Amino acid sequence: MSERAAPFYCPYCGDEDLRPSEEGHGAWECGACNRAFRLSFLGLLSRGFARDVRRPGSTDDHEGGTA
Repeated sequence: MSERAAPFYCPYCGDEDLRPSEEGHGAWECGACNRAFRLSFLGLLSRGFARDVRRPGSTDDHEGGTA
C-alpha cells in the first residue's frame, strides 16, 4: 500500500518548505510563512461535477447575424 499524497505548495504563501506537523494526520507546517494547516478529503459528490464549457465573452452563440 502506498503512502498518502503530500501537498507540494503552501496554500497561503505558495512556498515549498513544508513538513508534517506533530498535530496528527493531514497536518502540515510551512517553514516560509510559519503557518500550520490541515488537509482532509471530505468525500465524493453524489451529483457529480458539471461545468459550463463556454467561456465568458466567447462568440459561440451567433443570433441572426451575418458573417
